[in-house]
Amino acid sequence: MNTRKIKLEDIISNEEYEKIRSAKRREMIEFKKYRRLDIGPVVSLYFESRDTMLYQIQEMAYVEKITRVELTDELISYNPLVPDGMELTATMMIEIDDPLRRKNFLSRLGGVEEKVKVLVGNEEIYADAEKDVDRTTAAGKASAVHFLHFKFTANLVEAFKDKNNIIQIGIDHDAYGHLSIISDKVREELAKEFN
Repeated sequence: MNTRKIKLEDIISNEEYEKIRSAKRREMIEFKKYRRLDIGPVVSLYFESRDTMLYQIQEMAYVEKITRVELTDELISYNPLVPDGMELTATMMIEIDDPLRRKNFLSRLGGVEEKVKVLVGNEEIYADAEKDVDRTTAAGKASAVHFLHFKFTANLVEAFKDKNNIIQIGIDHDAYGHLSIISDKVREELAKEFN
């Protein structure tokens, strides 16, 4: 069981949040600086944590004026992305501004959520995509947003933390094949998610 899950009592009232919102936003921009990784020209992974999910829930509650009673649904939606201590979780976004180009690109990218992997030395860890919604249509069109889990073993956690190992994250889809090497700074930040 994930003891890092966000509970209702972790969420402050909208009135309290309003007082610290600007400072919290600046804090999160700094916090997320080494949690984003671009894979090729149009795909980015935003690695999540308990803090990023708590911030997301607070923001949503504030902007949408969600009541404490309604927050239970938000917790159900966002808690699966809180890493459990033996995984990395990420929001994958396919970011193309032009609507026509985006539509055409996504129409060729079906199943991309099953082709994202972390390489730790010679070991590959393929992402498990959230199954809350089918992110690829029957016609093969992919969603622009995917939620991914990378499950690690104890040995792979140690290998991930070892700076002698190169860590790569890539996509091996027929229509989009790219690989990125993560920096030591990103590795240090992401390693905080492991117990």
